[in-house]
Amino acid sequence: MLPLATFATSAAIGVGRAIAGTVAETASKTADVSSDAAAKKARKTATDFEAMFLESSLDRMTQSEGTDGPLGENGTGGGVYRSMLTKEYADQIVKSGGVGIASQVFSEMMKMQGAGDGAAHAA
Repeated sequence: MLPLATFATSAAIGVGRAIAGTVAETASKTADVSSDAAAKKARKTATDFEAMFLESSLDRMTQSEGTDGPLGENGTGGGVYRSMLTKEYADQIVKSGGVGIASQVFSEMMKMQGAGDGAAHAA
């Protein structure tokens, strides 16, 4: 009976190691996928932030004090046209490489995420 128990134990250990390896491999792939997804989401958020900042800056630059501004805001649609135009300008600036705000925001977000992951693993 003892040889059969030894065989069953070694088989169970082998199966356990195989399962543990599969679980570890799956967890690693999931972590890689989730970190890629998190990086893509952070990159999009940083880019959206840069576009919003540029839109706000361009909006302030095109405003006028008087009744007739650089885009003819004295009409009923001038303000709407100006806001659409500044949004499009901001989007095009970001698409052409931006001014560097998105890359800085992205790197800070990744640093914060790394610090948060380290704190979560330490707990």
